[in-house]
Amino acid sequence: MTKPTRLIVGPFNRVEGDLEVTLEVADGAVAEARVNAPLYRGFEQILLGRPAADSLVIAPRICGICSVSQSVAASRALAGLSGIQTPPNGRLATDLILAAENAADHLTHFMLFFAPDLARDCYASRPWHAAARRRFSARDGECARALLPARARFLHLMGLLAGKWPHSLALQPGGVTKAVDPAERVRLLAILAEFREALETHLFADRLEAISALDSIEALESWTNAAPAEKGDFRLFLHIARDLGFADLGAGPGRFVSSGSFGLFGPGVWKAGTLSDFDPALVLEDTAFAWMEGEAAAPFAGRTIPAPDKPDAYSWCKAPRLDGAVIEVGALARQVVDGHPLARALISHRPGGSVLDRVVARLLELARLIPAMEEWVRALSPGEAFCAYPVTPEAGAALGLVEAARGTLGHWLTLNSDRISGYQIVAPTTWNFSPRDSKGIPGALEQALVGTPVGPEETTPVAVQHVVRSFDPCMVCTVH
Repeated sequence: MTKPTRLIVGPFNRVEGDLEVTLEVADGAVAEARVNAPLYRGFEQILLGRPAADSLVIAPRICGICSVSQSVAASRALAGLSGIQTPPNGRLATDLILAAENAADHLTHFMLFFAPDLARDCYASRPWHAAARRRFSARDGECARALLPARARFLHLMGLLAGKWPHSLALQPGGVTKAVDPAERVRLLAILAEFREALETHLFADRLEAISALDSIEALESWTNAAPAEKGDFRLFLHIARDLGFADLGAGPGRFVSSGSFGLFGPGVWKAGTLSDFDPALVLEDTAFAWMEGEAAAPFAGRTIPAPDKPDAYSWCKAPRLDGAVIEVGALARQVVDGHPLARALISHRPGGSVLDRVVARLLELARLIPAMEEWVRALSPGEAFCAYPVTPEAGAALGLVEAARGTLGHWLTLNSDRISGYQIVAPTTWNFSPRDSKGIPGALEQALVGTPVGPEETTPVAVQHVVRSFDPCMVCTVH
């Protein structure tokens, strides 16, 4: 083995926020990785001492692309304090708003964050490069030109359901303040129909239900080979992924968690072929290698006290662990935990997941979400209540959980004398991009990067970027 050399990759473009990765490279591959979230923001401190309802205004400002997820987590924490029951319309409308954001995020990730790397000049000798350049180029690719306008029209849902996006105040502990009338319900269905057509024409070149029905690796391979490579962006990606070996790149810790979402995707913890219950009481945040004071603590007891000169620390990100274990969250985790046969097949073949698995799961989830949203719109009952109005107690503690596009998000809220005395947030990228813990165990991405090939002249290894982007980082949520 050759002597390792150090390589610092970053800042990354096409991610939300700041990210830097330090690699130890030996024998042409990553031997060790340290992931640094270099931006401190302090939202957990900003919330202290404020009225509980202020969390509905402040927490969504953590991020501009997943603000709904933060809003829903905050509103669920407040609902937990009050014990309010959301009326059916309020639940359906909340699910629609969250699903719209998640679906838009999945599409954005594929066409703007991940796929443009496939059009890079380093792949010019590959037989598919001309097609990838034409479809996926960040500047003038046909994929973005066709689907960005469709995404913009799809997000008109937010105006009808939430008044605006991002940072809507329509999402409340008891539901939503924006009711839907019969004409608006028709308009919602028309928007979904138009978005479905764009996805079925350009992204999948097939019915969404046909994508959702893929139930094995063999079925995925058969579907990939059933038409020319350029028939749909998903199929083109699958051909490229096969050639580049994405199925063997980026294996994570192999433990997947989901808190459940929409009543559509079930909750649980998946490890080594076994599904168990997800217990948030087993979550601890370790600060051994974070620029934070204090020992490992459960979020209800946690504090956010910066320590920028702390020896050996290398990230503003804490290290959340579930019962002491590193976990992966995200669309792949949701689909595996929920039991989708294709996701389970991918994981049974590669227990730690891969770059291929994460991208496939994200697009599979997109194909499952849109038909579900159509059913939720049809189930709305105009004229009936969309919101109940709670009375928040002066003291208490509650947890708000939600599945954001990138994975499990939790808000741990403690209230004393009608003021927030504790507010801890564990975001999806905090889970996936965590530093080492006090036992020296690397986080999910740090594990996934080990073994990634690095070319002799590469200063920003393209395979490393594929692995990083497969997790779809949102660094401003990571450090909130």
